[in-house]
Amino acid sequence: MDTKNDPPLDGIAVRGRGLIKRFSDLTAVDSVNIDVYSGEFFGLLGPNGAGKTSTMRMLSCISRPTGGELSVLGRNPRRDAAKIRARLGIVHQENNLDIDLTALENLTTYARYFGYPKPEARRRGREMLHFAQLDEKADSRADELSGGMQRRLAIARGLVNSPALVFLDEPTSGLDPQMRHIVWQRLLELKQQRTTMVLTTHYMDEAEQLCDRIVIMDRGRIVAEGTPQMLIKEHAGQEVVELWFPDNPTEETTLLISGVAEQFDILPDRLILYVPDGKAAVTEVHRRGLSPARVTVRRSTLEDVFLRLTGRTLAE
Repeated sequence: MDTKNDPPLDGIAVRGRGLIKRFSDLTAVDSVNIDVYSGEFFGLLGPNGAGKTSTMRMLSCISRPTGGELSVLGRNPRRDAAKIRARLGIVHQENNLDIDLTALENLTTYARYFGYPKPEARRRGREMLHFAQLDEKADSRADELSGGMQRRLAIARGLVNSPALVFLDEPTSGLDPQMRHIVWQRLLELKQQRTTMVLTTHYMDEAEQLCDRIVIMDRGRIVAEGTPQMLIKEHAGQEVVELWFPDNPTEETTLLISGVAEQFDILPDRLILYVPDGKAAVTEVHRRGLSPARVTVRRSTLEDVFLRLTGRTLAE
């Protein structure tokens, strides 16, 4: 039943055209076109309420589109949803583990749902325990595991059927930095094996580290698409200068700043400048007679891209 090497048509694992999702009078997803290529690590990102969860549910065949066309692994979900789901791996934001079962039993029981006989289900369970670095916890109940171990077990369970396409919904939510990096390492191993993965996350460094390509959504539409590096270069420049002033910036201040940086944002507590050379920009700020109370210069990030495109941070 291992269908992982059965490629989707024309190298595209997921293709959506004009996807719409409505809930009564609310249009959560508004005519979205989206492609996920076979073997890529794809990020679907946006602020809360952007429509990414509704999009994710449509792509993973949990929810039917209100309108538009969708193909997943070369099949139409309206006709072949069950066949598609048999080839998917889904890691939900909540672990959804059976706390009364051991780590190994969680995996073998889940494998049985996909029709594997007991010996093969047990073999796959052992294999995925090793992948998640949980060999020594095989006989421990799920509720005896730490939060990080439970997340690794949930990811392992989502992979136990050798899926052709994996959906990861906030896979490291609530984990401390050390555990997040351990989970990243497991996901990077899958990336090296050319497993097709779709990720939602509120951690910008996670998206930047893992994703080959990213789609940013806001208010039900796609507002940007590209590699992390392309998005940063296009929307945030090389570096960011943050200027804090004792009082709110005046119109005169912003006029002076506009000569220093072509792109800048005005926040309640500071001005953010997107520039090719942060040190040179700070020198020019002082040359123009401006005296910020505090100045920081840093590399541009995806968080800056979000701010530029949506006016909000991802966590809002």
